[in-house]
Amino acid sequence: MTVASQEWLTESEAREVAHQARTLIQTVERVILGKTEAVRLMITGLLSGGHLLIEDIPGVGKTTLARALARAIGGQFRRIQFTPDLLPADVTGSVIYNQRTGQFEFHPGPIFANIVLADEINRATPKTQSALLEAMEERTVSVEGASHPLPHPFLVIATQNNIEMVGTYPLPEAQMDRFFARVSLGYPSPEVEEQILASRQLRSPLDTLEPVLSLEQLEQLQQQVRRVYISPAVRRYLVAVVNATRHHPQIALGASPRASLALMLAAQANAILSERHFVTPDDVQRMAVPVLAHRLILRSDSQGKIPRAEQVIQEILKQVPVPMGEET
Repeated sequence: MTVASQEWLTESEAREVAHQARTLIQTVERVILGKTEAVRLMITGLLSGGHLLIEDIPGVGKTTLARALARAIGGQFRRIQFTPDLLPADVTGSVIYNQRTGQFEFHPGPIFANIVLADEINRATPKTQSALLEAMEERTVSVEGASHPLPHPFLVIATQNNIEMVGTYPLPEAQMDRFFARVSLGYPSPEVEEQILASRQLRSPLDTLEPVLSLEQLEQLQQQVRRVYISPAVRRYLVAVVNATRHHPQIALGASPRASLALMLAAQANAILSERHFVTPDDVQRMAVPVLAHRLILRSDSQGKIPRAEQVIQEILKQVPVPMGEET
């Protein structure tokens, strides 16, 4: 495949970016054992510049994965423990009167960091959850009428327990739509769990984890991802997949144009991780479930059962015609 425009990523550039991304994956996997697919998906989101939601039961390593990823890329890291009594100002910061100077001063909250871990985000009230909306979309925080820019790069990694668990609040639809992708870990196999115990007997591997990328290098990689070529035919296929979620009889609310952009970036990042400088329909199909599933609101069937979003998306992928041959 040839690309005329010099703006597109070359094959050699794609291999170099893939090498750096694999180094990042291998570094995180020193801490998170046996979860290669989840780690790869996290790196895909990171390269795409999208916020990530890790959803699973307690105790499977959600927070550890977020910390490992943050350490591997360096930069300023903050952890916010979301609880029912957490206030929006506890996240964004507040304006406080300074008696010595006689002026009101803005005191930044923990959201002002490169990597923000929103731990157990669905344990806070919807009002506090919504404090992240502007930060995640605009990369700014508005307090008392003044707008404050966040550091670059800026990434929110949120963890949430299953919504059926006691003391949790489902995230609003607008909040879910701002998460680039949803990641699930699941239980490790018995063999991997034994390795985890052995590796942590004396100390945690997280204690010795060193950055393998600088923040400047990360921003460069994110720019390179956007240069991965996507043909008009593959772009039309991607739009057709997203559009199908808006007309499916089992879906009450389909994916938004923001989801289309996220899926395109995810497909570009997946192509890079496969050492390709162009996107194929396979990239779109591989990233459709993690990027789209958490954004959908489903209808119950005739028996009152709500289908799984992952199954509905797989059904859509089977129905939408795939471009073939020279079209891609």
